[in-house]
Amino acid sequence: METLVVDASVVVQACLERDGFGPLAGYRLVGPNLVLSEALSALHGAAWRGEIGKELARAARARLLDAPIELMQPEGHLSAAGNVADDLGWAKTYDAEYVALAQLLGCPLLTIDARLARGAGRAVRTVGPADL
Repeated sequence: METLVVDASVVVQACLERDGFGPLAGYRLVGPNLVLSEALSALHGAAWRGEIGKELARAARARLLDAPIELMQPEGHLSAAGNVADDLGWAKTYDAEYVALAQLLGCPLLTIDARLARGAGRAVRTVGPADL
């Protein structure tokens, strides 16, 4: 089973879809510890701004709580994230945590965030849902 590091953009999208994480069932999904917090914050913000209704927000939160994502912070991960941010010229390390985890595990980063894919593509293999 192929391992994929999933970023918050993928998690949020899956949580908003009726079939949730079903299309990713054939993969081992992993993410840094911050992925669930980032996804929850994005979902909450979308509901707060009225971009999604209360029912969808409730369902999305339930999918998030049941997300089949293995949270990982291997030894050296945070140090590697700092190095990634330095190497890629990023001021913040949030996105670098996904890239560093993909590097440490030697697997692709699954994202639908075009900006992240462009930047991370210099350090790891990035894939989108259409690539699977």
